[in-house]
Amino acid sequence: MPVAELLPVIDVTACCAPLTRETIEPSNAEDLAHSLKALADPARLRLISMVASHEGAEACVCDLTEPLGLSQPTVSHHLKVLVDAGFLSRDKRGVWAYYSLVPGALDSVAHLLATV
Repeated sequence: MPVAELLPVIDVTACCAPLTRETIEPSNAEDLAHSLKALADPARLRLISMVASHEGAEACVCDLTEPLGLSQPTVSHHLKVLVDAGFLSRDKRGVWAYYSLVPGALDSVAHLLATV
């Protein structure tokens, strides 16, 4: 039996629903992918949670190493990735670096996801 006889619709475009809302723009998709890549690591997600749960939503790198169970250089690397992605800010005080959440940074990712 020919394939055309098996298909109930002759015009394939007739069965495809049109888009009903805006899709994510290419530049927004790139931004979202970059942000999600920075967040797509269990240690980084825990770091964001740990920083947010400290008093004043600010934590010293010295307070994050032991609870995370990773070496200080590894924790510093993950923190740098989160700073570069715009989720955390870094403030150097003497020999220690303090990290805090960038206000609205996670909200912007949530907003982009809501448009997907």
